[in-house]
Amino acid sequence: MTMTTYSISDLARELDVTPRAIRFYEEQGMLAPERRGQERIYSAKDKVTLKLILRGKRIGFSLAECKELIDLYDPSSGNRKQLETFMDKIAARRAQLEQQLLDIEQMQLELDTAEERCLAALAETTA
Repeated sequence: MTMTTYSISDLARELDVTPRAIRFYEEQGMLAPERRGQERIYSAKDKVTLKLILRGKRIGFSLAECKELIDLYDPSSGNRKQLETFMDKIAARRAQLEQQLLDIEQMQLELDTAEERCLAALAETTA
């Protein structure tokens, strides 16, 4: 039985990420490819890990949060701890985004007020 393996360029092309990014995640201890001389050989597990990292980054998780979730991977438990932690992080991220949205809306009101004052002051200088 042969295992599917990937070179760094295969993985980069398939997941639309640079080889440099993959090396960075490796330096962070998040990927551990086999080595054949200078060549890195990535497994299907490495590919899944990289997909999880990229998904986590897309939804705003830090690398530390991504690493924590990856480290909780435990198929023997049905990944219950990983999934529960992921749900907690999703809820926290959602709350953070909702607060940012409120902050943005408040800032837009402040800009509207400043703009109205500027327009009024400009109208007075031309009158």
